[in-house]
Amino acid sequence: MKFKAHFFAGVAAFAFTGMTAQAQDVYLTAGSLVDPAYGDTVADPAFVITDGIITARGTASSLSAPDGATVIDLGEASLLPGFIDMHTHLTGDPEDPPYESLAISDEAAAITGVKNARLTLLAGFTTVRDVGASSYGDVALRDGIKAGDVPGPRMFVAGPPIGITGGHCSDTNLLPSEYDLRGENVASGPWEMRDRVRTNIKYGVDLIKTCSTGGVFSKGTTLGAQQGTLEELTAIVEEAHARGLRVASHAHGTQGIKNAIMAGADTIEHASILDDEAIQMALDNGTYLSMDIYNTEYTLSEGEANGVLQESLDKERQISQLQRDSYRNAVNAGVKVVFGSDSGVYPHGDNGNQFSRMVRFGMTPMQAVQAATIVAAEALGKAGEIGCVETGCAADFVAVTGDPLENMELLANVDFVMKEGEVYKQDGAPVAR
Repeated sequence: MKFKAHFFAGVAAFAFTGMTAQAQDVYLTAGSLVDPAYGDTVADPAFVITDGIITARGTASSLSAPDGATVIDLGEASLLPGFIDMHTHLTGDPEDPPYESLAISDEAAAITGVKNARLTLLAGFTTVRDVGASSYGDVALRDGIKAGDVPGPRMFVAGPPIGITGGHCSDTNLLPSEYDLRGENVASGPWEMRDRVRTNIKYGVDLIKTCSTGGVFSKGTTLGAQQGTLEELTAIVEEAHARGLRVASHAHGTQGIKNAIMAGADTIEHASILDDEAIQMALDNGTYLSMDIYNTEYTLSEGEANGVLQESLDKERQISQLQRDSYRNAVNAGVKVVFGSDSGVYPHGDNGNQFSRMVRFGMTPMQAVQAATIVAAEALGKAGEIGCVETGCAADFVAVTGDPLENMELLANVDFVMKEGEVYKQDGAPVAR
């Protein structure tokens, strides 16, 4: 994909003057647009962007470039809204073995987050939900990106997850008892759970993350075992909702999924073992499922070399096909499924690999795009602001050469990335900033 020369001149001017694309109008055109809101493809789209927001939409024949606008002509490329990944962990890397990771300081993790935020943005993910980071490193990263100090996606962050003693979410079970190591947000009973919600809100989180079952990467937890009582989970949700925050609950096992739905959690993370009742509950309650059906490939191929515990590898083998079967059943039933990849379990920047798997295991190509755009935006409470291409939406775009609805693997390596009217990637290469 080659851009017209007047675009390069505009980029050079910004680089030398310190200006950004937000300082003047931008006129963006391409060969086609995949519009998830209408579920169709539009030929020769054209947009006017002002201060990072779409201010006009039309076609190249019906909408002219404003006087003095910077023109970005993507030729025959396919344009899409910037993607949203609803389950990331930017401050961690999959190559960090469990015991060695105990030596990683909060400061080092924050620097890792800076690296991974850039990789994620260049992969076309202009918004992410980060669902668990120690010491509020994700809050600092979010704020640094928002201030323009570092490049990265728009972030909605959970801070340290809230959960039970010895649980997957908040505690660490790697060291023996004499170390007396306890996670940041371990709590017991409804009132302690409420207090931990209040603490996270105090330190600036956008959502609350908890766990209602064990997990793959936590030592000594069982995937199907419930974690937290219904009363405790309900206390977390009530406290968060009272303050205007949504709740994401990690849950692999069936009863833990049902408990989280009954408690009022807004999204269920992983949702690996769904029965018909759990699927109907999700439908009845409007609960979103975030199902990471790609990362198992990386874990099972590279996990041993990365030092992943044998226990975790065994649990991954146990759950991977069950989760994919549950995913297919949920999609077929019409449950709202969002794009959530669990980046950090696999290398950041490879997020787009999940698109083709979402299609392989049950979605249409358009449904997969919608899961990473309008459906994810709705789950965040940001419908009409991000993941969309109407006037008033953030000017977040990606583009690829070819038709992504015919070949979803194209979305694993996008050629062009724009966030809020600024270009971060062109012709498949990062734009220097």
